Amino acid sequence: MIRFRKLLGAVSLLTLTVATPAVPVLAAPASTGARPLYKDASAPIESRVDDLLSRMTLEEKIAQITAVWTDKVKIFDERLQLDPSKLAQIFPHGMGQFTRPSDAKGAYSPREVPGRNPRQTVALVNALQRWATTRTRLGIPILFHEEGLHGYAAVGATSFPQSIALASSWDPDMLREVNAVIAREIRSRGVSLVLSPVVDIARDPRWGRIEETYGEDPYLVGEMGVAAVEGLQGKGRSRLLPPGKVFATLKHLTGHGQPESGTNVGPAPVSERELRENFFPPFEQVVKRTGIEAVMASYNEIDGVPSHANRWLLRDVLRGEWGFRGAVVSDYSAIDQLMSIHHIAGDLEQAAGRALDAGVDADLPDGLSYATLGRQVREGRISEALVDRAVRRMLELKFRAGLFENPYADATASEKITNNAQARALALKAAQRSITLLKNDGMLPLKPEGSIAVIGPSAAVARLGGYYGQPPHSVSILEGIRAKVGTRAKIVFAQGVRITENDDWWADKVVRSDPAENRRLIAQAVEAARHADRIVLTLGDTEQSSREGWADNHLGDRPSLDLVGEQQDLFDALKALGKPIAVVLINGRPASTVKVSEQADAILEGWYLGEQGGHAVADVLFGDVNPGGKLPVTIPRSAGQLPMFYNAKPSARRGYLFDTTDPLYPFGFGLSYTSFDLSAPRLSTAKIGVGGTASVSVDVRNGGLREGDEVVQLYVRDKVSSVTRPIKELKGFQRVTLKPGEVRTVTFTVGPEALRMWNDHMDRVVEPGDFEIMTGNSSVALKSATLTVVP
Repeated sequence: MIRFRKLLGAVSLLTLTVATPAVPVLAAPASTGARPLYKDASAPIESRVDDLLSRMTLEEKIAQITAVWTDKVKIFDERLQLDPSKLAQIFPHGMGQFTRPSDAKGAYSPREVPGRNPRQTVALVNALQRWATTRTRLGIPILFHEEGLHGYAAVGATSFPQSIALASSWDPDMLREVNAVIAREIRSRGVSLVLSPVVDIARDPRWGRIEETYGEDPYLVGEMGVAAVEGLQGKGRSRLLPPGKVFATLKHLTGHGQPESGTNVGPAPVSERELRENFFPPFEQVVKRTGIEAVMASYNEIDGVPSHANRWLLRDVLRGEWGFRGAVVSDYSAIDQLMSIHHIAGDLEQAAGRALDAGVDADLPDGLSYATLGRQVREGRISEALVDRAVRRMLELKFRAGLFENPYADATASEKITNNAQARALALKAAQRSITLLKNDGMLPLKPEGSIAVIGPSAAVARLGGYYGQPPHSVSILEGIRAKVGTRAKIVFAQGVRITENDDWWADKVVRSDPAENRRLIAQAVEAARHADRIVLTLGDTEQSSREGWADNHLGDRPSLDLVGEQQDLFDALKALGKPIAVVLINGRPASTVKVSEQADAILEGWYLGEQGGHAVADVLFGDVNPGGKLPVTIPRSAGQLPMFYNAKPSARRGYLFDTTDPLYPFGFGLSYTSFDLSAPRLSTAKIGVGGTASVSVDVRNGGLREGDEVVQLYVRDKVSSVTRPIKELKGFQRVTLKPGEVRTVTFTVGPEALRMWNDHMDRVVEPGDFEIMTGNSSVALKSATLTVVP
């Protein structure tokens, strides 16, 4: 989602708003004695919306489908506090949506302009709601939205591991818990809508936004997406928002995760079949299994049509095929980009018309394009019925959130539950369960004795990843190790290298650190490690070296998967000392660390682990926690292998001259400090009908000396089909914890949903024939049985 943007010429929200005839409304009219139906909480929501919509002026309707962000400073005083006297003048028709009340003044880095703490945010929210409900003509409350990808992106909130790390847990129940905490921290500040989760599948690791995803596989992403939404909104398909919950926003529909050349916002070079087989399923699963009330369209185009103007995508598929009934909101400035980037509109008015017709109900974050709709309706160029359709959906969100009855928040309660002991404990648990062991020659777990050199650019800083919050305290790996070993071992530290001069995700300019300075830091690190017994080395990214590239002056994608800067030189210099080296990868996307993988004694993939990441890494390094994470993406050996994902078609990857088509690490892979034995799959029946089901059972035995976790994975292959099918597709998984010697049977059900496909007529069918049912603990370590589907 774009954070900074160039103003389109001299156009601003204010000039677009006041260009239409204003109806000054300073206070609610005197009561006529009859209570309006829309204020009756016992009336059906649809009837309340009908009644309210019938009373609204065109300008009041337009206000409901636009938002306020960069112009929020116009209603603040010099101390960035709300000045109520300015509200009626600047927003005479009310305010539909307010973007990120936790930030201080809009699109600024929180390092540059610190945001609002819980009490300050609640004060702003309550003051705005008091004005909206008591000082505007109809008393319509404001809908506030915030970011909550892996924690509420605000001052004082809990920071959990980044999405790609959470996906490495393969633990939907834990993800549900995490999002329940995110929901309560956000709702406690009076906010009802959160712009998460991301259920784009990630098919190109050059893309800087891969860190925001749950990985490359549609089934895994769908299951994690359902869990995230249930955590945010509650289980079930109720459309009413329970206390302590927020409406989720499913994003970004779709094709966003495989942009051309790996560059953000690039065209999605995918066919309808590719959409239906891979990109659609996570969205479809969430829409059909949860009470999701908001969906965000994606920036990219598909087959020449940007998603924000795609009637087929937003109307035929989302609403028609899947039955979605909620609101479609724009990504930030994406409607404006129909003009400025995609050039399918000549001006903001045309952009607004295209998006409104396609089914986009709200223009975020500032409403520049939709602010033109009033004039277009009056001039007969846009039907007011289209405006009413969008307004209806946004009003429904407010009614379903209970804002007409209780729009206010309690600052004391918010302070009490924000980043409390329970939340911090969950952040630690999530980080522990997200860490993936990629290699171990016996070096790990470490013993807390002797001397240990802790080195690397992410050793002494807790990297939180994109859309980060500002937790009260975050723990670096160095802090975690020191706290773990106490005086039992000597800890020495050296930075080794710097990756980028700055690590602020928000800052536009990215400058790689000076090579000469890094060579000096490498020499220091070698001296620091020379007399140590073992080395713990962090490598990877900063929040700048892989991130969302949201503008031409704010890039974040890279053509290479190699480590940035002199990090490989640092590893080589330390390796030359002959000491055992455990590498901890702290990064936002897969890195092609081929030489490191060959020569390191142990490797942990951490991604970004949140505020408790340092403690979690120390717990795993020293064996207090047995790592059980699995990779949610394939890690290529080089960018030249791209695209690389496990569910390839049979004709893919015939071979390369002078190199292999094998990945560096396969999808679903992860080691443990113990060993597990998995039996071949047993089928409850060898034959089923096209609508039938079969049970698949796998015995899992912990054959080692430690308690540990294993993720049992189920894959399916259609052996002969009318159109080409992938060589394997994930259709089930379960993470289990076993004590030494313990055996457990894991059972899956395989039925039409796991076996169906889109045939050559684009009908979804189960074709009779033989299916290979594969189970194992990664996408490559599999045992199989054959299931026959008969007509």
